Amino acid sequence: MKRLFIKTYGCQMNVYDSERMADVLRPLGYVSTDRPDDADLVVLNTCHIREKATEKTYAELGRIKALQRAKAGDGRGGMTVAVAGCVAQAEGAEIMARAPVVDLVVGPQSYHQLPELIAQAEQAGASRPRGERLLAEFAPEAKFDRLEGATRRRSGYSAFLTVQEGCDKFCTFCVVPYTRGAEWSRPAGDIIREATGLAQQGVREVTLLGQNVNAYLNNGWTLARLIRTLAAIPGLDRIRYTTSHPRDMSEDLFAAHAEVQALMPYLHLPVQAGSDRVLKAMNRAHTAESYLRTVERMRAARPDIAISGDFIVGFPGESEADFEATLDLVRAVRHASAYAFKYSPRPGTPAAAMGRQVPEAVKNERLQRLGALLEAQMTEFNLAQVGRTLPVLFDRRGRRPGQIAGKSPYLQSVHLQAPDTLLGQIAPVTITAAASRSLTGVLAQPAELSGELAA
Repeated sequence: MKRLFIKTYGCQMNVYDSERMADVLRPLGYVSTDRPDDADLVVLNTCHIREKATEKTYAELGRIKALQRAKAGDGRGGMTVAVAGCVAQAEGAEIMARAPVVDLVVGPQSYHQLPELIAQAEQAGASRPRGERLLAEFAPEAKFDRLEGATRRRSGYSAFLTVQEGCDKFCTFCVVPYTRGAEWSRPAGDIIREATGLAQQGVREVTLLGQNVNAYLNNGWTLARLIRTLAAIPGLDRIRYTTSHPRDMSEDLFAAHAEVQALMPYLHLPVQAGSDRVLKAMNRAHTAESYLRTVERMRAARPDIAISGDFIVGFPGESEADFEATLDLVRAVRHASAYAFKYSPRPGTPAAAMGRQVPEAVKNERLQRLGALLEAQMTEFNLAQVGRTLPVLFDRRGRRPGQIAGKSPYLQSVHLQAPDTLLGQIAPVTITAAASRSLTGVLAQPAELSGELAA
C-alpha cells in the first residue's frame, strides 16, 4: 500500500480534479491520507486565479521538501512530489527549474497521465527522472476517455461533476483561457453514467461544474436538457451548477429553473462590475442593464431564487463613479451570497498591461465598502429564513456533541441538534436563528415545508 496526499487550492473544479487524480492512481496501489509527512506521493493541485498563487506554491514546496528529507532520514522511504493544476500549466518550466524537490508537473488537461509518469519514476528508482506534461491545448476528450476507465469513488452525500471545461470569453483579467484551454463539453452519456454511479454510492446532490457551465453544448444537448435527464436518476434529489456567464443564460435554462424540482433555487451568476465602461474594458460582453434583466427573468421563472455573484474592485481605470455604479447594481440585485476581490494583475492577461492601475489603498477601501454592503445583504437574506421550514440535506456531524449539519436549498449551512442517523437524508427544518453565514433550526414535520419549496 502506498500513501497519497493531495492538497487542493482554488475552485470546485480543482476539488473534482483532485478526486479524479486519486481515482486514476488507485490502481497503482495508492490510498489517500491526510498526513503529508508520511506520504509516498504528494500532489499540490494549484490555482492561478488569485494573486500570489505562485508564491504560495513555492512556500508549500519548501515545507514538503523538509518533510521529504525527514521521511528519508528516518528510513521511511522516498516521497515523489508533483505540482498539478493551473500554476503548473502557466509556470511549469519555472517550477521545474526553481524547485528541485518537484518530480512531476502536470497541467489540468493532462493529470490523467499521472499513472504513467509515476510508473516511469518508480522504474527508474534512485535516479528520479523529472517528467513534465504541460498541455492546455491537449484534447480534453482524451483526458475524460481515460477517466471513464477509472471508477469514481465517493463516500459523501454531495459531489462535484465536471461537465464543461475551458473558456472562450477572454475576459481581460482572467488566465483561465490560457491555463484550461478552449471551451469543451463532455458527452452527455458519459456525464449521465458518472452521475448514476454517484447516486448508486449514496450521493444525493451533484453540482455540475464548468468554467462557463451554462455554455454546455454537445451534440444537441444543452445544460437544461442535461439537468432534466439527471433529475430522473433514482436517488439524485438535488442538482446545482456553477459557474455561469450572463451571456449564456438561455430560454431552456430559465424554463428548467421553473419546472425541474431537483434544480435548486440558487444561481451563481458573476457580474464583476456595475459600470458599463469597466465591463467593456473587462471584455465581459454584457452591460449592467442586461445583467439586471437576466436576474429579473430568473426571478420571474423561480420567485424564490437566491442570487450569488462575483465582484472585482479596482480594475484598471475604475473611477469612484464606476465603483458607485457597482454599489448601485448590488443594491438592485439584493444578493443572498457573493464574493468580492481586489483586482490583481495576472501575468500574460491584457489587463495587466493596461494603464491607470488603481492604487492599492484605494482598492482596499473600496473592497471594505463593497464587502460591508454584501455582508448586510447576506445577513438580511438569512434572517428572512427565520420562521420558514426548509428541506435540508444532512451531510456531516456538527462541531458540538449531538449536532448535525447540512445544506439548505440556498446553499446555507444549517445546524441543529438531531441524531446522526439522519446523515444522508433530506428532512424539513424550521429555522430558528440566522447569522450572515449559517442558520440554526429544529426538525419539523414534512407538511410544514414553506412556500415554493413545498410545491
